Amino acid sequence: MATVTDILTLTQWFSPGYPVGAFAYSHGLEWAIDRGQIITAEHAGVWISTVLNHGAGWNDSLFLAAAYRANAADVAEIDAQCRAFAASAERLKETDLQGAAFCEVTQKVWSADLEGVTYPVAVGRAAWLQGLPLDLTTQFYLQAFIANLATIAMRLVPLGQTEGQKLIRALTPLCTQLAERTSGASLDDLSNTAFLTDVAAMHHETQYSRIFRT
Repeated sequence: MATVTDILTLTQWFSPGYPVGAFAYSHGLEWAIDRGQIITAEHAGVWISTVLNHGAGWNDSLFLAAAYRANAADVAEIDAQCRAFAASAERLKETDLQGAAFCEVTQKVWSADLEGVTYPVAVGRAAWLQGLPLDLTTQFYLQAFIANLATIAMRLVPLGQTEGQKLIRALTPLCTQLAERTSGASLDDLSNTAFLTDVAAMHHETQYSRIFRT
């Protein structure tokens, strides 16, 4: 059972104030909005749910769980696979730089043995070191991912604040569903069929005018 301390720790890790720089990355969403592919809250919801169910959300949850269960000696191999699974340079930048930032601050604050791994691997390893529940950690990770993408849609579509919060609320059940599905899965279940989101990230690399790093 999760304790109050567990919940507050995860709240801190995934709050906008935790310095991983998540706000700087759009996961290709900026390009899709710029091209007019996303112009409503419904469009944004379909895009984000696709990323979660069939793209980075699913795979990151698997890498997080694998790192949580791994021996220290196996973490590097899991991290290498996570990097190899990045479909574009920007997707690799996203997970690499956020992971490095998470490692740096979490190592200093919690004295956690973390260094130079991708974001989901860093989170999984840190959660195990701190004795945090895997399912709750995964849910917090995914909810923060949803909230970040929804915030981008609020700014660029643009959506109103209330409409954006309704979008986050509507997508939140996916966090529990994915945490349950991936808790009993392994890296043999890695899969990515969210092709358009990967294509968007590739196009974003050469987008002339942009706000976000990816």
